[in-house]
Amino acid sequence: MEPAALAKLLQAASGDRPVMLQVGSHIMFAQSHIPGSVFAGPGSQSSGLHLVETKVASTPRSKLIVIYCGCCPWDRCPNIGPVYKRLRELGFTNVKALYLADNFGNDWVAKGYPTDKGE
Repeated sequence: MEPAALAKLLQAASGDRPVMLQVGSHIMFAQSHIPGSVFAGPGSQSSGLHLVETKVASTPRSKLIVIYCGCCPWDRCPNIGPVYKRLRELGFTNVKALYLADNFGNDWVAKGYPTDKGE
């Protein structure tokens, strides 16, 4: 999913917002994250995958889930692939990965899309 498409979806969504999981480092999440997203642990680690499982445990399997990291360029991100695979294994049918070509700062923050800090 392209950043502009997610920003538009979030702007239009009044009640049925997607579940948004930041699957990178907690330091990055605390510095800046997409409003309404939750920290779900680094997807490259078993502890992160376990945290993802707990975050989506009560989520309907057809609900839109958007995962993002942005720690590094898309083709080198160690977190997105394992989380996407695990969510699909758990039976989630509507999982999208936010395409951040360079990183979260360049591809989301610098483009003026909304952010929150802390947690």
